[in-house]
Amino acid sequence: MSRVLITAGASGIGRAMAEAFSASGAEVWVTDIDETALANCPDNWQRSVANAADESDVAGIFQQIDTVWGGLDALCANAGIAGPTAAIEDIDLQDWRRCLSVNLEGAFLSAKYATRRLKAQGSGSIVLTSSTAGQYGYPFRAPYASAKWAVIGLMKTLSMELGPFGIRANAICPGAVEGPRMEGVLAREAAAKGMTRDAVYAGYAAGTSMGRFVEASDIANMAVFLASDAARLVSGQVIAVDGHTVNPDPQV
Repeated sequence: MSRVLITAGASGIGRAMAEAFSASGAEVWVTDIDETALANCPDNWQRSVANAADESDVAGIFQQIDTVWGGLDALCANAGIAGPTAAIEDIDLQDWRRCLSVNLEGAFLSAKYATRRLKAQGSGSIVLTSSTAGQYGYPFRAPYASAKWAVIGLMKTLSMELGPFGIRANAICPGAVEGPRMEGVLAREAAAKGMTRDAVYAGYAAGTSMGRFVEASDIANMAVFLASDAARLVSGQVIAVDGHTVNPDPQV
């Protein structure tokens, strides 16, 4: 049975990942800053309050993992925030830094501490959550797009660095995912662009060849595959689960 750590695993995409791994028979450990959401997770999941961008928190989680599990088989570095939605000249430096800290430094820290454990056993899988914003430019989303591009660069480097140790690294790029987080993005983009929420939603959907948003479970299923033996030679890959984006910003 595999042992999987999922950051930001108490809700949204992370929760869906945890549910999918658990259903596959894996032991699941989720971290989150939301104590209420963690309390509502199944009792058979290991749960810890932690800020993915705080090194002391991350180090503490891995010490707990060593004590309880004695090792780790897969990491899903999923923690992220949307960041500000604004024209580049209106973005505050502190908002920029916070977005990069959570999305990029959070992935770095989880990978840093997971790698030490995975190297010791000579195998493992690291799955980083990027975004289609890491493949295309997104007007009014400069901090988020920059962070998600950087996550892909981190993954590519990890795959080369860790391959000789039997460790694989890949990045999933979700497109527009149904749920509360995307609703916040839609509201902010509607305000920034002077459009209605429904018009922005329709534009995102029209920007894919399949004409629809994806579900968190679609992302989760890909994560389970990438962490499995079925993907034993899949590494260094950027895999979009987005209904095939053909125009990332059709409103502009």
